[in-house]
Amino acid sequence: MSQKPALPSCDAIVAAAEESIARGSKSFGAASRLFDRETRERAWLLYAWCRRCDDIVDGQDHGHGMRRVADAEARVAEVRRLTDRALGGEVIGDPAFDALRIVAAEVGLPRGLAHDLIDGFQLDAEEWRPRSEADLYRYCYHVAGAVGCMMALVMGVSPDDEATLDRACDLGLAFQLANIARDIEEDDRAGRCYLPDEWLAEMDIPPGQHMKPPFRDRLVVLARRLATRAELHEASARVGTKALSRRSAWAVLAAAGIYGDIARKVATRGPAAWDHRVTTSKWEKLAWIARSWVAARGRMAIPDTPRPPELWTRPRR
Repeated sequence: MSQKPALPSCDAIVAAAEESIARGSKSFGAASRLFDRETRERAWLLYAWCRRCDDIVDGQDHGHGMRRVADAEARVAEVRRLTDRALGGEVIGDPAFDALRIVAAEVGLPRGLAHDLIDGFQLDAEEWRPRSEADLYRYCYHVAGAVGCMMALVMGVSPDDEATLDRACDLGLAFQLANIARDIEEDDRAGRCYLPDEWLAEMDIPPGQHMKPPFRDRLVVLARRLATRAELHEASARVGTKALSRRSAWAVLAAAGIYGDIARKVATRGPAAWDHRVTTSKWEKLAWIARSWVAARGRMAIPDTPRPPELWTRPRR
């Protein structure tokens, strides 16, 4: 009689999640090492699911090789189906979706937040483009701000602590705005553009022409605008670290600095920003880790300023 193959253990799923973050993001991988062990492993589990969903929808391998796929909407539907099964406690047999099953059960992850992320993939599948700046922030919420909120829950923030979740969302928005600024050329090759139509019209850039040489100087203006918006959300997010443990605050502040450097480098490089992919070096990461340890120890001295009312605010459920 044939036997069913043994299901992977929780330790094996955590190991697979650790490998996923190591391959998919050196920046997040470095910052995740600063958490205590329990939080670190839960962060890896959440990352593995997010990474796998993105890879399925975009036909990527750990975030590399994005391409246009003919069945994008069917892929989103499959991601949603597997996610719902995992959130229902079902063993999926895919390490990334089983990672979601484990972390969701441990921290009480709301189904709505998981679906908010998948709704962002749906926007891409529909080849949606932002018309206004508010549309841009809505997209950034779905693909990154919702993840920021889920990460806050992983770090022990109460789901009722709306103020801290707003700050966590701000960090996700800052990361995504930096991504968009860095990846304008890469997104263009995949037939995507996340610069609002109103911004392009303001700069007199015809649709689909923003990467053409005659418009490069105008594109720099918009990339720097993205970097400025990212910095505003990053600053807001730093206030939220007062609600975290010291080690969690250390990881968050390090990630904010490391990723913030991406937006700052894009702004500094000007027209050459897309000649080579902007990254942060190993030594730059280590420098932020050291600085962030000091900042985390002194985080309670951060002025408890209200969140700026002009910042876009995530939807309430």
